[in-house]
Amino acid sequence: MGKRIIQQRRGRGTIRYRVRRQAYKYRIQYPAGQGEAEVLKLLNSSAHTAPLAKIKIGKEIFFNPAFRGMIEGQKIKVGGDVAEAGNVLFLRDIPTSTEVFNIEISPGDGGKLIRTGGNSALLTKKQEGKAAVLLPSKREMWLDERCKATIGRIAGQGRLDKPFVTAGRKFYLMNSKGGRVWPRTSAVKMNVCNHPFGSGRGKNLSHGTKGKIPKRNAPPGAKVGSLRPRRTGRKKR
Repeated sequence: MGKRIIQQRRGRGTIRYRVRRQAYKYRIQYPAGQGEAEVLKLLNSSAHTAPLAKIKIGKEIFFNPAFRGMIEGQKIKVGGDVAEAGNVLFLRDIPTSTEVFNIEISPGDGGKLIRTGGNSALLTKKQEGKAAVLLPSKREMWLDERCKATIGRIAGQGRLDKPFVTAGRKFYLMNSKGGRVWPRTSAVKMNVCNHPFGSGRGKNLSHGTKGKIPKRNAPPGAKVGSLRPRRTGRKKR
């Protein structure tokens, strides 16, 4: 009897594969009130790819990804219609062709879209209570105009341009986020008992090898490889 493969191990949710909760101690969200806010401090969060800003509005404190050029002690506005970098506005109050980030999918959820370092989306058009946002993937998404977003581009652009150089740096970065998803071992390098693609016998031959396409009704642990196509072969004309 073989061991469980990695997909099955992660799916069980054991301590080894759980996310490190200490890394996610800062929760990104928007405040309930409106008015002028002050940036108290810029923070480094190991779970996020961008620096976070600790912002105070009245007696309420919230955390938001820092925009490019933000400094401590800076004043920003929550609500209103002034589309300046760092301001938090409703989509209905933001002019079209404006860069935005940390966008809510549904009003009041605190922001779910565009939260990685150096990213931003573009507000393209508005009609009938809806606003269209062009994501970095070039996908256009229609959202409720009552959703909030932050003006500008997230700090940390060029993060992926600098190489890790050593495996140790990559190890400590991935380890800080938790989840034990790195380093990743190729399936064909494993033993037969550890993965359906394991063992090197016959993998270079045209016969006697296991196909890469799993059954459509295969369980999550056995569904490894390529997606099953709806049909195969040449279409009849």
